Amino acid sequence: MRDGTGRRELDLPEVPSEIRVFFENSPVALGLASPVADHELVLVNKSFYTLTGYRPSDAIGRNCRFLQGEAENGSARATLRAFLADDAKPNVRTPIINFKEDGTPFVNLLYMSRLRSLSGNTRFIFASQFDVSRSHPDLLSAYDRDLGSTLIRLSPVIAESGLIVEGTLTTIANTANVIAQAKLTLADLDDASFL
Repeated sequence: MRDGTGRRELDLPEVPSEIRVFFENSPVALGLASPVADHELVLVNKSFYTLTGYRPSDAIGRNCRFLQGEAENGSARATLRAFLADDAKPNVRTPIINFKEDGTPFVNLLYMSRLRSLSGNTRFIFASQFDVSRSHPDLLSAYDRDLGSTLIRLSPVIAESGLIVEGTLTTIANTANVIAQAKLTLADLDDASFL
């Protein structure tokens, strides 16, 4: 069944209030998605809106692939599909071409991990976004620090709701490789016909 916006009406999981407050206060662009069906977004924060231009009402209930527009993103999509299909994979980080609400393309350095219940079931998919398109290395380093700090601060917050964040800061520490990937993606973005 579709609602007035053309999106399906969904039975999205309820987000604990502690997580909502944490998201509201985070300087890092964050999203939270359902672990089932089409992995629809259930929560995005103000920093997500600042980065993408999409208000929560535009994003909630949609798979975040809407940000990809017409970009191919073949390698990134395969990486993300593999992560979502394999419940044993704790996290993933990949550059992917996204589009802001106004149509401006950018390279999103996407980080995703699982929030699990104490029984081991995935309750949510946690995501962080960062525009590496034209950023300076010091901004990326600052983002890595902010994301690491966010994950450290998130752990006790979600523990209050009986959840744990999966994955470690190891993925963030592998920044040099990801920066190299992002530079290649940026070169593709600069050469793309949709600019």
